[in-house]
Amino acid sequence: MRGAKSAKWVAIAAVVALGATACGGGGDDNSSGGSKGNGVVSVEIGEPQNSLVPTNTYETEGGQVINALFTGLTKLDADNKVVNAMADSIESKDNKVWTIKLKSGYTFHNGEKVTAQSFADAWNYGANQTNAQQTNPLFSHIAGYADLNPGEGKKPTTDKLSGLKVVDDSTLQVTLSGAFSAFPSQLSFTAFVPLPKAFFKDPKAFGEAPIGNGPFKMSGTFKHNQEIDTVKYDKYPDASKIEVKGVNFKIYSNQDTAYKDLVAGNLDSLLTIPTSGLPTYHKDLDGRYIDEADSAVGYIGFPIKYNKAFQNADLRKAISMSIDRATISSKIFLGARTPADDYISPIIDGYRKGACGEACTYNPTKAKELYKKSGGLPGNTLEIGYNADGGHKEWVEAASNEIQQALGIKVTAKPFEQFQTILNDLDAKKYQGAFRMAWSMDYPDMEDYLRPIFSKDAITTGSNYSGYTNDAFEKLLVEGDQAPTHEDAIKKYQAADDILLKDLPYIPVYFYTMNAGFSDKIKSMKVAGHQILWDTVKLS
Repeated sequence: MRGAKSAKWVAIAAVVALGATACGGGGDDNSSGGSKGNGVVSVEIGEPQNSLVPTNTYETEGGQVINALFTGLTKLDADNKVVNAMADSIESKDNKVWTIKLKSGYTFHNGEKVTAQSFADAWNYGANQTNAQQTNPLFSHIAGYADLNPGEGKKPTTDKLSGLKVVDDSTLQVTLSGAFSAFPSQLSFTAFVPLPKAFFKDPKAFGEAPIGNGPFKMSGTFKHNQEIDTVKYDKYPDASKIEVKGVNFKIYSNQDTAYKDLVAGNLDSLLTIPTSGLPTYHKDLDGRYIDEADSAVGYIGFPIKYNKAFQNADLRKAISMSIDRATISSKIFLGARTPADDYISPIIDGYRKGACGEACTYNPTKAKELYKKSGGLPGNTLEIGYNADGGHKEWVEAASNEIQQALGIKVTAKPFEQFQTILNDLDAKKYQGAFRMAWSMDYPDMEDYLRPIFSKDAITTGSNYSGYTNDAFEKLLVEGDQAPTHEDAIKKYQAADDILLKDLPYIPVYFYTMNAGFSDKIKSMKVAGHQILWDTVKLS
C-alpha cells in the first residue's frame, strides 16, 4: 500500500499517506457524521489520490473507502492474520495452481450476483498495462501477465490473463507463473476484489460512485475534498453482525483540525493521532484510544534514476547516518514511533533487529567523512519534500536540521499541500529532491516490503519512486517466491533485504505504532491493516 497513513498497510500500502489527510469538508457540521444515536459514524481520511476504483487505489485514503465498499477473497482479522472472506476455500498442492471456491449469497449493491467471473474480469482489467492501474504489478505472479504488459510503446495482444480459468460460477482456478506461497495472503489486498459488469461500461463514472459487494454501499457520489457517504448494505451476508448503519468519510487537509473535531465529538474515528495530540490524547479521549504495533515504515527516499546527484551510495549512507532516529522518535513523536533498523516491519516474519547496522546508526563524524568521500551534493544543498497534510512538518524539519549540522550543508524541508500532490509529481518524475515516504503493508508478508517498492517492474506501475534497480535483488525475489516453504522464502527475501540495506535507495527512519482514537459514540473497535474491522465496531 502506498504511502502509509499511520502504520500499516491499509491493505492499502502502498505506500500509504502515512499520516496524510486532506480536507475540505472536515469539521462541517452539515455532514452526516458526528450526530449520536443514528448509527452513522464518521471517519477521517485524506483526499484519495484517484477516483474509487479498487485496482487504481494504492494509498490508505482511498483504501479506507474501498475496504468498506468491497469484500475480497481473504481479509485480515483482528490479529493481522489472513482468513477467508468471500473464499470458502483456497487450495494448492504446489503453490502454483490454486483452486478457489466462493461462498454463496454475495451480491453487488445493484443486485448482480458475485461470481468467479466477477473476479477474473476485475483482475484482467487491473493487470492490463493499457488501463494503467496503480496496482498493476500485484498481478505479476499470475501466468500471462507478461502478455498483458509487453512494455512501453507496445500493445498487448490479449486482454486476458492465461492463468485465470473460470470453472463455474463458484470456482476460479488460478495458475501462477511460478510457485508463490504468499498468494492467499496477497488476495487480502483490495486490488483483488471483484467488479460488477457496470464498471466496464464506464470506469470513470464508476470511480465516482462505486458499486461494491461489501458491507456498505455508496450514498450519493464522491464529493471531492469534502466527504464520501455510505450506508449499510442490508443484503450483505454478515449484515446482522455489523452495528454501524453508515460511514461518513470526512476529508481533512489538516490532522490537527481532525483531532480537535475528535475531541469535540464532531468526528468519530481518527486512525492517526497527530503530533500535536500525542502529549494529551490519553487524557483527552478518556480511554477511547488504541495503542498497538503497526506495520508501516517511514523513509526518506532518493530519485536515484532521475537525479545523478543521489547516485552515490556513500552519499545516501552519509545522510542516513546524520539522522538521530532515537531523538526524533522520543522528542518529536513522544515514543509513538521507534527507530527503524530494517526495511521490514517488526510485526512481519523475517524482520531482523539491527539489520541496517551502521547505516542506520547516528554518527555525525563518520557521516561527514562519507559525505566528503562521495563528492557531496551540487552546491552542498539538499531539499526534502513532504506532504504538509500529514503531520510530517516537525520530524522532517528536525531531520533536515540534523543533516545540516552533521554534514555542514544547507538542507531545506519543502512542503507539498497534499499527499496526492507529491505522489503525482513523483509519478511524473517531476520532483527530483529527496522525499518523505512510507509503506504500510498490502498483505502481511516480507515480500510486500520489497517487490512493490524496489523492484524494476514497480518503476513504471508500482511505488518505486527511486527508479532503483539491482539484478541480484530481482533474482533473490524470484527465488523467495518459489521457495518450497515459508521459512525458505524468508531466507531469500532477507538476502534481498541485505542488498537494499547496502544500496539504501530509501533510508529507513522510523517504525510506526498505531495511535488511534474514537468518540464516545463508539464503545470499542478493532483495526487491522490500518483498516477498521466493521464487524468489531460496537456502538455506545
